Amino acid sequence: MRTDGYERLSGLDHSFLHFETQNSYMHVASTCLFRGGSSLDGDGGIDIARARAHIASRLHLIPRYRQRLGYVPVTNDPIWVDDDRFDLEYHVRHSHLPHPGSDAQLKTLCARILERPLDRRRPLWEIWLIEGLEGGRFAMLSKVHHCMVDGIAGVDLLAALLNAAPDATVGSAEPWRPAPPPTVTRLLRDEVRRRTDASAAIVATCARALTPEARGRIAGTVGSLWGFVRSGTRTSGETPINRPIGPHRRVDWVELDLEQVKHVKRRLGGTLNDVVLATVAGAMRRLFLDRRAPVAGDFRVLIPVSVRAASERGETGNRVSAWLAPLPLGESRALDRFRAIRDTTAHHRDHRQERGPEVLTRTADWTTSLPLALAIGAIRRTRAFDLIVTNVPGPQLPLYLLDAEMIAAHPHVPLFENQGLGIALLSYAGRLAIGLVADWDVVPDVHRVAGWVEAAFAELRDAACGEPAPRARKRALQAVA
Repeated sequence: MRTDGYERLSGLDHSFLHFETQNSYMHVASTCLFRGGSSLDGDGGIDIARARAHIASRLHLIPRYRQRLGYVPVTNDPIWVDDDRFDLEYHVRHSHLPHPGSDAQLKTLCARILERPLDRRRPLWEIWLIEGLEGGRFAMLSKVHHCMVDGIAGVDLLAALLNAAPDATVGSAEPWRPAPPPTVTRLLRDEVRRRTDASAAIVATCARALTPEARGRIAGTVGSLWGFVRSGTRTSGETPINRPIGPHRRVDWVELDLEQVKHVKRRLGGTLNDVVLATVAGAMRRLFLDRRAPVAGDFRVLIPVSVRAASERGETGNRVSAWLAPLPLGESRALDRFRAIRDTTAHHRDHRQERGPEVLTRTADWTTSLPLALAIGAIRRTRAFDLIVTNVPGPQLPLYLLDAEMIAAHPHVPLFENQGLGIALLSYAGRLAIGLVADWDVVPDVHRVAGWVEAAFAELRDAACGEPAPRARKRALQAVA
């Protein structure tokens, strides 16, 4: 809800502030690699002043980048207000590797940057431009707090900073003046009005619920909520990756050919995300076997599901819900793992399982933040899931920072308490990047996990090549009948 001078965070956006702790910081991030361009000098150095000027020329497309958190008196609910001390130099930072820097050195530097929490007294984002990479490349690591964006919005923000074609021209920044912060009296008055309007809306909704059609929709929503709560209240067992985490991180990434991933999907049916989850299941099975941990237990992943409408593209904030689903680590064959996952995700789609979490977070839109904080505390205690796997579709045409082509984009997901590993996927220009973030001590060999991801996909791809395509299987069954 936008009010002149400020905007209230949604319940879902607010939840990520509650999830953040001294060891579990809630920024999403990406490391994008670029080649060449006029901003590089002969020694591979970046003209940081030119890069800042370019970003300044795009800030009018991202108003949230010049806003910071404020709080409503009494309720302490967070709001967005313009930052009257906005300093672009603070947010756009310059770093380097000893030339010629390797990808392994870049990953180590990225992990160190990800360990730094964002300052809540300032707009909750940073961009780090990293020079010195071998092969005439440089990197841009972007950090944005999860209370500002989900994966889709993060891709939209990235696209707003980049060009669709190479263009070395640096535009002019549009004039900007921060709006004055709202007074305490106004915030309290608006809060009373908001609560009154919300109460009236609840009464009106109850009245409309008397129709048979509305009762059916309510029953479906309650069923989705109950399914999510029931699966989330089962505490997961001990696993090699679920231990108390510290503040330090390790980072790795791998890339797959997106067309190969789509080919597996076409051969086996299901969705591209089913292929992703089956690949992750194969990698986790290898990790468990390497740690001599049982693979027959209940290993659950949290799968973010976008509920962002097409009309909401380009907006900040979170428009996402989630599924909780088991991964069949006990299945030794790649095809059996894939089929089990395909059946699970089909069931979730049929029963609109993603509506359940929406009900929980929307309560904070009309009440105080206390129920939300209590719910998040309960989630932490129960550890309802073992691993987050998020898959975000990105642009399939090349993007440019001025005239430097972006040749890769690697995503980074935050770690929750007792979650020693997180996996994020981002497709870009025919490649599927798989980014792994791990706690320094819980998963010290994250590079081996990256190798297991590649091996698991290769196993699934080779198995799929021996399977008839879905149409061929259907014709064969009809012939038998």
